[in-house]
Amino acid sequence: MAGEPITLTELASKDVSILTRVGPKKLDGLRSMGISSLLDLLTHYPRRYLDRTREARIAELQAGEEALVLGRVTSVSSRRVKGGRVMVSAEVRDDSGRLRCTFFNQPWRERQLGATAVDVAVFGRVELFKGQRQMTNPVVDLVGDRTGRVVPIYPQSDAARLTTWEIAGWVAETLRRCGPRGIADPVPAAILERWDLEPRGAAMWGIHAPEHLGDVQRARHRLVFDELLRIQLALVRRKKEMERSSAGIAHAESADPGRAGLVERFVAGLPYPLTAAQERAVAEIGADMARPAPMHRLLQGDVGAGKTVVAVAMLLTAVQSGHQGALMAPTEVLAEQHAAGVRTLLEGFGLDDPASLLGERPLEVALLTGRTPAAERRRVLAGLADGSIPLVVGTHALLSEGVGFAALGAVVIDEQHRFGVEQRAALRAAGPGERVPDVLVMTATPIPRTAAMTVYGDLDVTVLDELPPGRTPIATSVAHHPEDEDAAWELVRAEVAAGRRAYVVCPLVEGSDKMEAASAAETLERLAEGPLAGLRLGLLHGRMKSDDKADVMERFRHGTVDVLVATTVIEVGVDVPEATVMVVLDADRFGIAQLHQLRGRVGRGGHAGHCVLVAHGVLNPDAGERLDALARTTDGFELAEVDLDLRGEGTVMGERQKGRNDLRLASLRRDREWVLRAREAAEELVGDGTGLERHPALVEELSLLDESDEEFLLKS
Repeated sequence: MAGEPITLTELASKDVSILTRVGPKKLDGLRSMGISSLLDLLTHYPRRYLDRTREARIAELQAGEEALVLGRVTSVSSRRVKGGRVMVSAEVRDDSGRLRCTFFNQPWRERQLGATAVDVAVFGRVELFKGQRQMTNPVVDLVGDRTGRVVPIYPQSDAARLTTWEIAGWVAETLRRCGPRGIADPVPAAILERWDLEPRGAAMWGIHAPEHLGDVQRARHRLVFDELLRIQLALVRRKKEMERSSAGIAHAESADPGRAGLVERFVAGLPYPLTAAQERAVAEIGADMARPAPMHRLLQGDVGAGKTVVAVAMLLTAVQSGHQGALMAPTEVLAEQHAAGVRTLLEGFGLDDPASLLGERPLEVALLTGRTPAAERRRVLAGLADGSIPLVVGTHALLSEGVGFAALGAVVIDEQHRFGVEQRAALRAAGPGERVPDVLVMTATPIPRTAAMTVYGDLDVTVLDELPPGRTPIATSVAHHPEDEDAAWELVRAEVAAGRRAYVVCPLVEGSDKMEAASAAETLERLAEGPLAGLRLGLLHGRMKSDDKADVMERFRHGTVDVLVATTVIEVGVDVPEATVMVVLDADRFGIAQLHQLRGRVGRGGHAGHCVLVAHGVLNPDAGERLDALARTTDGFELAEVDLDLRGEGTVMGERQKGRNDLRLASLRRDREWVLRAREAAEELVGDGTGLERHPALVEELSLLDESDEEFLLKS
């Protein structure tokens, strides 16, 4: 067909059933693999390539090496072995020799390979058995009689009964039929030139039908950029739309002298100077709050980087402009702790009050949680509603029915990932009239910059990358042997004897609060009768009643409990300055971010902190690397990059990663620089929010993004 170049949205509207040799069974197979449209087919990218110019020949294979071999199946057999398992054996030959492939517990392989003379690519580790080369449980792709210098191998599904050569044939037909019109390329030429990117049509041919392996890399760069650009355009456009359409509060100092200069007085009264990073954060937030558009900012700071001081400065900015501030925490324990901490920081602060005998009243920091007594709750609700209470700290109880603010101007949300998107949206909606309060999201879980740009792409990001004076890095070691663990208990006893306290964190038990609570109770009993006999031990886990949790924390804080045996409920925010040692049992079961959060609970009071990660037995390589990284560095941002490399982007994208299909080719792990480039291009194209009006074809492509992700990001 002649006419305009074919767009991605047009390809998305064309069903794969229009292709030749796609009958009902093949169509069902394609749909079961998530391929319904021609666009789905073109974005079903090869998972690897067989370079026939450098093809491995069976006779040249060396034991121990991994190899990809192209050959023909000459025989297949199966038999039952010990334990009732089925073993399938196949012989694969090329013109140089033969290779035996053995499959355990995969009886369907006999059916897959049963038609002898089928051409296959097998990938696996080469072994020698009785002088013959063999592979055990290799990856198998049915490739057909393929020609070409470089053969693409596509992800296949045995259940779908589709071979890589069938998929390649349909892809080639689609590209051939796009040929007369060409594939539309809406990205401006100047952006493509800046990063030496080839046209989209050439990239599609290069990824599916490369002449050389070098073509694949060039094609991949272009298609990765396209995927990331779509996401960044959606995020940047939404951010600009929110700024333009939402009426915020331009915080300016009140004419009321009792409210003026609160932030300056607060900073000047601190017992230590702000770090340069804190000063930068306070200035950025203050400038944002002075603008009429609502602020949406993410404050990333490692454990102990001083986020609370920055948050209090933000809340005081709202108070000094005549508004109220709210700080929301994920748990009652943390809310109570935040309230105590903020009250200490603001001790002696007052606001003008003509009705008072002294003409001034203290600047009240109220607390509202599920445990707040009824009479106090009524008083706090009345004070929030009439504006007499300027600051409140609470849990999700701040969002319950009956909580209203006279003039909510600033909201700080601590550990944002603990809240549902609906809760965050409800808190934002609690501003005065139609005005949206400024929102600061705090997290002590360092997120790699590229991931933050994608997960929190519609938030501005501020990073606290310095520790305040007096905070020393926590000495971390790994206990691999029983004698190392014995030394850890001696360290605990020595620190307690010196008047300090310790945490023992119990193993993570997947999927069961009940089992985790039992594990903690058993650990306490074992320690009380063994290595920590004679010390005062307390127990804290998630299945305890709120009052019991608060009671044991209070006793630990005041020193009537020496050692707190706990589950990960202490991960976020528990602050006991006298705690100097943490022993984490079965540390290899925990992730990097969680262990880093946990160890941040010690060494907060001027004494050196120690963390011992207990992990007995042979560890898998990833677990070993995680623990070594934690022992090597206390830099949370460096650890976040290690985590991204070890576990992939799913760990940082969290709930959004489940089921998302926007990133077919791009990886936040491998393509860090392309995330930054896509963000730069998106900001340039969106401009002040009207820039995309000049690029309707790019706007049209945004409809290809997953709708549930759009909704998630919109609410967050």
